[in-house]
Amino acid sequence: MTETPFKGKVVKTSVRKKDSMALSQGMPLYVADLDIKPLIAKVLRSPHAHAKIISIDAGEAEALEGVHCVLTHKNTPRNFHTTAGQGFPEPSPYDSVVLDNKVRFVGDRVAAVAADTKEIALQALKLIKVEYEVLDAVFDPEKARDPDAPQIHDEEEAHMPIPVFYEKGSNHVSHTDFAFGDIDKELENSDYTFERRYDTQYAQHTPIEPHVCMAYFDDQDYNIDQESGPRVTVRTSTQVPFHARRITAQALGIKEKNIRVIKPRIGGAFGTKQEVLLEQLTTLLALRSKKPVLLEFTRKEEFISSRTRHPYTVWLRSGVMKDGKITAIELKVLSNTGAYGSHGLTVMSNAGSKSLPLYHMNAVGFIGDTVYTNLPVPGAYRGYGATQACYGMEVLISEMAEKIGMDPAEFRQINHIQEGEGSPVFKALGEGTEGVEQTIKSCKLDDCIEQGMAEIDWKNKRSKPGDDPVKKRGLGMAMLMQGSAIPKIDMASAYAKMNDDGSFNLQVGAADLGTGSDTVIAQIFAEVLDIKADDVIVYSSDTDLTPFDVGAYASSTTYLSGYAAKLTAEKIKKQILQVGAKMLETDIGELYLEDKKVCQHNGGSLTFSQVCKFALYAEDQFQIQATASHVSDESPPPFAAHFAEVEVDTETGLVKVIKYVAAVDCGTPINPKLAEGQTEGAVMNGISYALTEEYIFNDKGKMLNPSFNDYRIFSMADMPEMKTILVESYEPTGPFGAKSVSEISINGPMPAIANAIYDAVGVRLYKAPFTPERVLNALKENK
Repeated sequence: MTETPFKGKVVKTSVRKKDSMALSQGMPLYVADLDIKPLIAKVLRSPHAHAKIISIDAGEAEALEGVHCVLTHKNTPRNFHTTAGQGFPEPSPYDSVVLDNKVRFVGDRVAAVAADTKEIALQALKLIKVEYEVLDAVFDPEKARDPDAPQIHDEEEAHMPIPVFYEKGSNHVSHTDFAFGDIDKELENSDYTFERRYDTQYAQHTPIEPHVCMAYFDDQDYNIDQESGPRVTVRTSTQVPFHARRITAQALGIKEKNIRVIKPRIGGAFGTKQEVLLEQLTTLLALRSKKPVLLEFTRKEEFISSRTRHPYTVWLRSGVMKDGKITAIELKVLSNTGAYGSHGLTVMSNAGSKSLPLYHMNAVGFIGDTVYTNLPVPGAYRGYGATQACYGMEVLISEMAEKIGMDPAEFRQINHIQEGEGSPVFKALGEGTEGVEQTIKSCKLDDCIEQGMAEIDWKNKRSKPGDDPVKKRGLGMAMLMQGSAIPKIDMASAYAKMNDDGSFNLQVGAADLGTGSDTVIAQIFAEVLDIKADDVIVYSSDTDLTPFDVGAYASSTTYLSGYAAKLTAEKIKKQILQVGAKMLETDIGELYLEDKKVCQHNGGSLTFSQVCKFALYAEDQFQIQATASHVSDESPPPFAAHFAEVEVDTETGLVKVIKYVAAVDCGTPINPKLAEGQTEGAVMNGISYALTEEYIFNDKGKMLNPSFNDYRIFSMADMPEMKTILVESYEPTGPFGAKSVSEISINGPMPAIANAIYDAVGVRLYKAPFTPERVLNALKENK
């Protein structure tokens, strides 16, 4: 089934990122960089984890000079919606309103103010008088469904917009399960069986630019006499401009046509900006004050009141035969979605769908549950549920290999899924609903493993901790899969037109988050037409001017949005050849495109400029232009094998990553340097998550470390020796053979490092992060 790797002129070349020069000169305008003097908005936040608002008096705040608007639950629309930026109807509960008469975690919003300055806005917040009735809270997800647990969402209106499990009365947001084969019987007949528990923690995306949104009226927007009301431009740091427009309109009870959403250059996202958090408040403050408004999170608010990774408890049961055959694996997940259910079902579902298909086994099962607690709210985060599950799965796989005396790499090689194979998990488990049947068409896992082993020197270094009596070294590995877009659900579109000089304007709804997607999509478009990527002028993410796209999530941009651009280019190619044939008085079959020309096989040619001017100004005048949309029928997984070398200080418990190798099969790497950059960034994110990142709460549910002083993230100064190996395959359903690459590598560091720690010092870690204290305690217990 393997096809020959694609050979392209523009694709598979590391062309310069389109915005790189502008970025190096500080030219791109972020949300807050417009030459507009907006009102400054600030939000009053709850000091309680669970409370009813008995009364709220904003009179003194409204009377303060310089205050233009104060919002509370008493003067805002009560339209239930989800803040999850997902396709409609969203697979997340409608459990949010703009401002509510109940707060559900420390940091929940109570009121909002727009004023001339930040200082006035903060002073106004202090003048708002709130009386609370403090309620019992639940912080332990394992106790959230107890009969005596407080009900976090007791409002009648909260509901799930799609027909899936949702029991708010017991704080039970979602449940799904399946089983293929007789798991208990397979375990009974296994030579060895295992039952393990793994716990992962809260973590924040920490984009360098926190959430920020500006709402304003341009010279054509504000007309008070319009029957439908004024029109607002919402400039926001978002991954999902079209979802942001729809959800903002829904929350405020206004029409989508009254909102224009623009995503400018943004300073990082990683999933946290697949959420519609600021747009509703900012837009309503602008409409009420009739002035532009800017709302920007502080770093503390970004930690507490934006979104995080879902903490998981994972239970695994498995069996293995002495010859290395895996008999059964059952994966059980309990996901803590905090005070609101954003992405609760889909993240939990991904835990199974992006881990269980990776291995052959006689029986397989999944049980997933998501619960509310009175803690900060998780959402989308790079890896999207697979990260947490891969930790337990890949640590257990290595433990199974050790039990039968087999090399962990060899054990994975004899058990992993191959080209031409499928898994019942693909059909059973999608992102929130049933998935689709799939057969793997591209998989180079064996090559990933072999090349990764060679680079890390696996055979010579593994299980050789060294002669140093204190600092011991070890190697560990993990094998991974992810997905490419959400099949039969998400859609992307593109539009392009030809200019007089033979260049092209390409408009896409896809959101470039700094990943380089504008560049990659331009390369795909250019490859079809045999032009340079520099001849493609990309404009993206403006709901007025670009066609629809679901946005940047689910590893969809290259695979899905790139394919829409390819289809658009193919339509334009046909038009160019038709005009060229007319000009050269020949058949289309006698022509081909090369180097920005229409060429004849007998030697004649026309420049693209000549073709465009003929179409625009000569006979049968028309604009050479096209649009296309694309929905994928499947979600081909990228695959990866990761290897870590660590050094463990047995006196302090400090773990240092010495070298990290990521061998990744992403199909055809459209832009190899950008693919390497995505891989290295994901790995560093994952190393930081594995070793240091952790929320610390007091007994009242308040986060105690919402700053970079106390919440440690890795930076370039912490980067180990790192090697990315792009192992090329060809995915026939992707543009020029491409699959996704941006998410998968965040899933590897936690299990690979855990396995390396075991190789170094003989202790297995079942709870993350692997802090010095946790490692040292494990060493003491092991003795």
